Amino acid sequence: MSEINLHTEAIELLKQLIAMPSFSKEEDRTAAILFEFLKKQGISCAQTGNNIYAKNLHYDSTKPSILLNSHHDTVKPNKGYRLNPFDPIEKEGKLFGLGSNDAGGCLVSLLAVFIHFYKKENLAYNLVLAASAEEEISGFNGIEKVLPELGPIAFGIVGEPTRMEMAVAERGLMVIDCIAPGKAGHAARKEGENALYNAIDDINWIRNYSFERVSELLGATSLTVTVIETANKQHNVVPAQCQFVLDARVNELYGFEEVIAILKQHLKSNIIPRSMRMRSTAIALDHPLVKAGTHLGKGHYGSPTTSDKALMPFPTLKMGPGDSARSHTADEYIFVNEIKEGINTYIELLEQIL
Repeated sequence: MSEINLHTEAIELLKQLIAMPSFSKEEDRTAAILFEFLKKQGISCAQTGNNIYAKNLHYDSTKPSILLNSHHDTVKPNKGYRLNPFDPIEKEGKLFGLGSNDAGGCLVSLLAVFIHFYKKENLAYNLVLAASAEEEISGFNGIEKVLPELGPIAFGIVGEPTRMEMAVAERGLMVIDCIAPGKAGHAARKEGENALYNAIDDINWIRNYSFERVSELLGATSLTVTVIETANKQHNVVPAQCQFVLDARVNELYGFEEVIAILKQHLKSNIIPRSMRMRSTAIALDHPLVKAGTHLGKGHYGSPTTSDKALMPFPTLKMGPGDSARSHTADEYIFVNEIKEGINTYIELLEQIL
């Protein structure tokens, strides 16, 4: 397929994906679109859950494999939308629509790149494509479900909007439920122990605490309280329990277990992590992918956001067209030229390795 056709096919596919709602856990219709698209290109593909995957035509199990991955689920549109989030409007060089930037542009670019290399013989690496589900909620039926079907992976590219700069590291995410204890009593008689006050004491400590080890790429580990509530709905009863939620963004210099240990040492509240799956990740600056990107003049940085990269047990480079600042915003868009440039850059990057 010619370069022009690759660009045109990718943009038309993105329009189809935008027009079909694909909220996390509800991606069956976009999965069908992707499956049919690959089939029409003469590519043998398979499906597990709402994940679509394929291997290059001359796949050789004796060779190492490179994964090309992005996701086709989206968040739900926020109330600030003025345009129809499911109407792929193209104007002034922009393609509007929910999921256009996060991460539809990345996904269709990587599909185009996979098609470009699909029939090539004597590659040094296999290429494996995975269009995954449930990325926006870090669901168990997304990338983790499809990875066992792909065979051994040496390293990968995760398509997320980075303006085609190289996100070589990513902060880990740990959501923690904190339960402050107390003792019920009558508010008028000042009885009991107010769990809300105990929670406030803990929150003040969290607000003022600074982790000592600061990463050159990812900055400091941070703690942010995002939700607080008591089960008590009566104004005259001292609450016996207060629960608040902590969003922990952890750099590569701290393990999740160490963060939990620090919290338990200083807080009165009971500390319960919801999950410890989304750990910090990094790819070495001397890795062939990073060196290839550097050769193309691409810069590198540490990403504050979390992606499926955190769930991959092999080195990955997060890189893609679009801008993370547009993700999850009203009237989301991607520049059409960003997709074209993304396809070309991905191809140039891989040509140095393959």
